[in-house]
Amino acid sequence: MFVLVCVQLLGLLHGITSIQGAKLDQLQIVDGLLKKDYDRRATPTNHLNNATTVYCELYIRSFGSISPATMDYEVDLYLRQKWQDERLKHSEITEALDLNDPNLVKAIWKPEVYFPNAKHAEFQYVTVPNVLVRINPDGEILYMLRLKLTFSCMMDLSKFPLDSQVCTMEVASFSKTIEELSLEWKTMNPVIMGKGLRMPQFEIVKIAASDCQESFQIGNYSCLVAEFHLSRSVGFHLVQSYLPTILIVVISWVSFWMDVDSVPGRTTLGVTTLLAVSSQSSGIQSGLPQVSYVKAIDVWMGTCTAFVFCALLEFTFVNYMWRKQPVEVFDKKKSPEAVNGKAVDQSPEEPDSAVAVTVKCARADDSMLGCEPRTTHNMCAGSETLPKNKIRARRIDELSRFCFPLTFAVFNLFYWSYYLS
Repeated sequence: MFVLVCVQLLGLLHGITSIQGAKLDQLQIVDGLLKKDYDRRATPTNHLNNATTVYCELYIRSFGSISPATMDYEVDLYLRQKWQDERLKHSEITEALDLNDPNLVKAIWKPEVYFPNAKHAEFQYVTVPNVLVRINPDGEILYMLRLKLTFSCMMDLSKFPLDSQVCTMEVASFSKTIEELSLEWKTMNPVIMGKGLRMPQFEIVKIAASDCQESFQIGNYSCLVAEFHLSRSVGFHLVQSYLPTILIVVISWVSFWMDVDSVPGRTTLGVTTLLAVSSQSSGIQSGLPQVSYVKAIDVWMGTCTAFVFCALLEFTFVNYMWRKQPVEVFDKKKSPEAVNGKAVDQSPEEPDSAVAVTVKCARADDSMLGCEPRTTHNMCAGSETLPKNKIRARRIDELSRFCFPLTFAVFNLFYWSYYLS
């Protein structure tokens, strides 16, 4: 039994040694091909006067930091490129060779591509340079590298935060025109998102990969573009923007149920809610760019501010109506009526006088505290009717209790139906 195990181990070691030796021989063959007649400055199809076709693929590891203030987003991705190079084809190369040698990367021809709409880019070096060159037996080359990029994304914020955006990612040839280099997307799934990739404020609705063409004065260059159709998640803004402002507007309506004489309370409530909604609006605008058009959040905050301000104006008008005294009460300059052609002097002591006099409540504990000017025929009783101006003031408060909520509900109906359509 022991002898059998030893024989198997020796066979295994011999097989491993043979494989390592075969790989070493194949690497030496590659070195020989590169030193023989290989020119890294020439395209693989340069001798045929044809454009070299390079198939590209993007694998997105992370997608986020989408900022409306700076109009950009960050991506961590793998760029995979495949092309056919007959110069590295050899009959003795029997398996794919995966190499991470920077010198080999410099020695072979590679498509010189760049990202036209990238604002910043970093090549990953931890813990080794994140680059891979795979040489297949049939001469197919796979070139893969990992990059961290910041792409620009020109956003239309007219429906913010109920908007949808389309952010692009462009890959183009830098030095080779379409006569020398042709970029094409991989046939199946050219843009792949990492498993479990999620963004905090957006949802990826669709990814569309298409071709484009960069035209300059010196020539036309092949170009690829990937479009990411993003829909903003409104949950964050519902909690942070919409619900607080709705509560502030509703709180401003509390003043309609307060007594008209509560001037300090109603004034404080109106001013406080106005300042609160203004502060909320300023906090939202601080994280947005200064665009020249009106955004959906501007319409919302402006309308909420108008409702709070109108509630404060309503109290001002109601308070004015309440304190306004009837003209006939204080019209003391009215001439006395004549009886039989003679003026009759009416004394304020006469109980049957028709002239309005001011009735004062002399004692603080009097049950008629707060009564208003009446005629001598009227007494300070709780059953007496109020003057017309005070009745109108209270009527305005009663109407406001229904008109303000109804108008705000109609505004919400039109707002959400328009911006969510």
